[in-house]
Amino acid sequence: MKLLKLFFLLLLPAGIYAQADVPSPEVQIKTAVLAAPEDLRDGAMVYGYDDSGKMVVLREGTNNLMCLADDPAKKGISVSCYSKKLEPFMARGRQLIAEGKSEMEKREIRQREAESGELQMPDAPSMTYILSGSEENYDRNTGELKDANFRYVIYIPYATAESTGLPTKPFAPGMPWIMDPGTHRAHIMVTPPTKSKEKE
Repeated sequence: MKLLKLFFLLLLPAGIYAQADVPSPEVQIKTAVLAAPEDLRDGAMVYGYDDSGKMVVLREGTNNLMCLADDPAKKGISVSCYSKKLEPFMARGRQLIAEGKSEMEKREIRQREAESGELQMPDAPSMTYILSGSEENYDRNTGELKDANFRYVIYIPYATAESTGLPTKPFAPGMPWIMDPGTHRAHIMVTPPTKSKEKE
């Protein structure tokens, strides 16, 4: 009987498995906003995934923050929230990925469009909050994620080490540094020590 059941399961389309892996909209929203400061969570707009794996708007927002739910097609758990000023940049990246562009192609296209003025970039430092963890520490029924790690990214287009006084690499755990200086995607990175490191 078990072998017969397994046989029929193998005949099911791959999409059936993908659908089963997508948490409910409520759970996706709960997990996505964990990346945001507590006082901004309730008003953040949230993008997530429907049963087919397509990205959709799960909740409209009332403040200046936008959050992305975890992509069920990728390994691990990762959610993020960012300033609405970054939406043109982020949305264009998602569009290019959907078109099958590689990471380098995506960067080159966005750089070209940013420099021409076609792609609107923020005119002031703009924040992104990233929270990541392992699937073993994630409850798909409640949306709770234990022992997750934060990373903070502050986009500041065309900033340099000289203009900010920041180094181009960290010299101590959690130290701010500037990545891709002088480019449209220049950003300040702050990566606190991971939970595992804190416990050692």
